[in-house]
Order: sequence, then structure tokens, then C-alpha cells
Amino acid sequence: MFSQFRFLIRLPRKSVLFFSVIVAAGILAAPYTETVKANGMAKESEHVILVHGMARSASTMNSMAETLRQAGYTVTILDYPSRKKTIQKLTDEHLAPAVKECRSQGATKIHFVTHSLGGILVRDFLSRHQAPELGRVVMLAPPNQGSEVVDCIGHWRAFKMINGPVGEQLGTAKESPPRSLGKVDYPVGIIAGDRSINPLNSGMIPGPDDGKVSVENTKLEGMTDHTVLHCTHPMIMKRPDAIKLTLRFLQEGEFKETGSDD
Repeated sequence: MFSQFRFLIRLPRKSVLFFSVIVAAGILAAPYTETVKANGMAKESEHVILVHGMARSASTMNSMAETLRQAGYTVTILDYPSRKKTIQKLTDEHLAPAVKECRSQGATKIHFVTHSLGGILVRDFLSRHQAPELGRVVMLAPPNQGSEVVDCIGHWRAFKMINGPVGEQLGTAKESPPRSLGKVDYPVGIIAGDRSINPLNSGMIPGPDDGKVSVENTKLEGMTDHTVLHCTHPMIMKRPDAIKLTLRFLQEGEFKETGSDD
């Protein structure tokens, strides 16, 4: 697992740490929003808004969108400039309009499926806006209690340049947005990962982690269900088992299969 990092042994300490910031940032693609019409079991009036993570693009949610479309949901894949604005601005200027658009299309129920930062945006939205048509929320690898990586290197100039204003907001301090948003009172299922391909970041995180956030810090007071998959932070939204669990929670309100004794 560590073979790809052997070259770091020959680098100065500052170069190694800068590499960690680069790896932490992920890959940014041009933003777009795509709506896929429903075809299948669920009613078209049941919408699902997919929200990607920091420094990612809407295309990372395509596999999830296709499965949900086949299950009958009308799917909106939201993309947004995650590195350009604060959590509050991203919520008000990008997520809120997506919800408004679903309503204009006649949505009687709106679900959310998020990756990483996307979960914080949804929590922020629901803490400040009424959503009478709210259905269920599935969060994949959300930093609900912040990330220790941000605590360690969030003040670095390089980190700020790569991740923008939102990156600095994702620490574990009590006053940070992820923690200050508090508990939830709506159905939330959380899927965490416990496999890392980033030993540099993992060295900053106590306990099992996915390379960006600890399993423990994905949890949220008031959550309905929580499960852990052996997968990494960048890829969890594409995993077939994560997609299967997401669909099950949207349909049944829990990750365990109905009738299962496991």
C-alpha cells in the first residue's frame, strides 16, 4: 500500500508535508448541474439531489445517479465551485437554488445523497431553511465533527491556496461549522470508510480513518443509522456496496436489509 510513497523518503520534510496538502485537495473539474428523469419503481415526484465533496466534480456521482435513476428517482447532480466560497455561500448560492428547482418541477419529496463536504452543505441548508418535502439523507464520509488534518495544516498558505475558504472551516474546533451545526432531527444514514491510501494524512488522524476523516468524526448526534465500509475517502461514492446501501436507506430508512438478522 505504501510503495507509491517511497520517493518521499528522499524529500525534505517541507516537501513531504506540501505533498500531503496536494493529495488532500483532490481533483477539481469544471462545474455543471445535470438532472436525470426518473424511470422505474419510485414516483417521478421523488427527487434526489446529489452533492459532491470538496475539490471534486459532479461526474464523481454518476454511478450513484444511474442506480438511483433506475430505481425510479428523478436525480439532480449538483456541482458547485467548492474551493471558491464559504460553506454558507455555497449553500445559499448553489444548493438552495437546486432545491428550489426541484420544487418547481413538482417534487413532493426531496432526498439528499452527499459525499464529504456535501454533507455539511446539506446540514447547513436544513438548519436555516424549511423543507416540508424533506425525505431522507445519506452522507458518505462526511466530516461531521471536522477533520484533524485541517487542525494540523489548515493554517498553511499552501493549504489555503489549494482548498480555499471552505477548507479552513472544516476543523474540529467547537466553533467550526461542522460542529456548531449541532444534532439533526431528520432521517440521516452515514457511511464511513476505514481504508486510507494517504499515510501522511492518516498520521494526523486518531483511530480508523479514510485518509481525510476519522470514522468517529463522521458520526452525528441524532443520526438514524451508521455503517463502515473498508474503502477510501476519494472513492467511496463509486463503490457498488456504498451505492447499494444508499439506495436501501432511501427506500427503507436503514442500511440493514429488511428481514435480515445480521
